[in-house]
Amino acid sequence: MAGLYDLDEWGLQLRRQAGQVGLNQAEPWIGITDGGNGLENFPTKNFARDLVVILDFGHAAGYLADLAKALTPPDEAALEQTLAGWCHTLKHHGGQGIVAALEKLRLPPRKPAVREQYDTTINYLRSHQHRMDYPTYLANGWFIGSGSVESACKTVVGQRLKLAGLRWGEEGTDEMCPRRALFKSEATPWAGFWTRSVN
Repeated sequence: MAGLYDLDEWGLQLRRQAGQVGLNQAEPWIGITDGGNGLENFPTKNFARDLVVILDFGHAAGYLADLAKALTPPDEAALEQTLAGWCHTLKHHGGQGIVAALEKLRLPPRKPAVREQYDTTINYLRSHQHRMDYPTYLANGWFIGSGSVESACKTVVGQRLKLAGLRWGEEGTDEMCPRRALFKSEATPWAGFWTRSVN
């Protein structure tokens, strides 16, 4: 699926598409989101109350990277070591583990920028820690990142929209995106589209 949808319309379209590919027979149902505005409740609103919603590991790690940069600005090696340790804790001890580790941090005095970044990071992680049980997700063999979907966005939509010399408006983009997604899907839906269009 690709197009310019508001969340309600996207939910409706996504439910239809999911039904067509057999989601109703799947167990369990899992959703991965980046924690963006409006996405916290989107999966459960549109699919099922017992859906497992996972926070994309890369987004949580991004907040940790911002904090590591604030704490160790001139020292690249210290930054990488700090971030690697925090990501290990996050992956192996989940949201509760990383929040507990960060709560023990001693922040440098008289550095309001560090305090501000710390507050941003810890508040984000606290509010999403119920979706960061990465040890369980990994033990179950589930994905914890949305990288494959983000990569698909680049190849399905980005490559087509960003060809040299092209200029796209909203209307043209919205017309092209669903067809491009269909073209990049399996051959049967693409052939079915042309059969319906010609007849």
